[in-house]
Amino acid sequence: MKAITIQRHGFQGLAPVEREYRAPLRREVRLRMRAVSLNYRDLEIVSGTFATAYNLPLIPISDGVGEVVEVGQDVARFKPGDRVCSAFWGEWNDGGFNIAKAGKSLGGPGDGLLQEQVTLDEQRLVKVPDALSDGEAAAFPCAGSTAWQALVSFGQIRPGDVVVVQGTGGVALFGLQVGLMVGAKVIVLSSSDKKLERAKALGAFAGVNYRGTPAWSDEVLELTAGQGADHILETGGPSSFAQSLKAVRSGGRISVIGYLGGAQGSINPLDIFRKQAAVQGIPVGSRSSLESLLNAMAASSRRPILDSTFDWNDVVPALERLHSGDHFGKIVLTF
Repeated sequence: MKAITIQRHGFQGLAPVEREYRAPLRREVRLRMRAVSLNYRDLEIVSGTFATAYNLPLIPISDGVGEVVEVGQDVARFKPGDRVCSAFWGEWNDGGFNIAKAGKSLGGPGDGLLQEQVTLDEQRLVKVPDALSDGEAAAFPCAGSTAWQALVSFGQIRPGDVVVVQGTGGVALFGLQVGLMVGAKVIVLSSSDKKLERAKALGAFAGVNYRGTPAWSDEVLELTAGQGADHILETGGPSSFAQSLKAVRSGGRISVIGYLGGAQGSINPLDIFRKQAAVQGIPVGSRSSLESLLNAMAASSRRPILDSTFDWNDVVPALERLHSGDHFGKIVLTF
């Protein structure tokens, strides 16, 4: 079978190789991959800029959907022909997160899904509802389960809550969709007026251009009559965290997810004290969160926002599209 591996860092370091597929052992299933989607993490791992260095060669990409073609002994949850998604963490099924018990993530340190067939433990897999296409299903595992974990599993979001999402990347757009499904008001931040208009067309309550309004917290406070937001999906990192603390309501939640604005900066813990804010890191989402989101969205009129679709052999142009920042929604590769 064919796989695409990172032989050396950089887009030109991606190379196809031939490998033998591995027959499933006890409680494992073998999948024929049907689609994968890109996350910013994948871009950093390929480029060599990710916070953790992984051994090469490595098959990249954590998110995808495949068809079960073979099951090992004692597999109880799936049968040949089922379509399944793989959760980001191998052993975090539900409840609180413990990195010592979460298992490996795909696409680093373990081999990822950019291969024609892959064998995985059934514990990390979730059945895909029939209402979702392969491309839609491939978009969920990392970004979707992160948004659900932050807003629903941990955040206990309620109708009428105000949610702020930073940017229009995968987590932010899933946060918009999840918020709308539960009846929340979602404020979207972006540096692009065009993307803000698209977000408002999807149902966003308001949009704020953070380049035109660097003190965007003031705009959030004005939009909420001085109360602030109930939930903030913080993907900017230390550079935007101070603004998030100003924008959150007293006793509100800030879910710390990413660092797109950079990893360096200072945070005054007294600001957290003054706002009585609940600040929680979100290490993607559990298998249960992924399953709940898949079923909730399949039962609704909402669908993941897909930017573009490439053949899986065209992973370099797909990564270039992600790197450009021009995308709006998930980038999918099909087999």
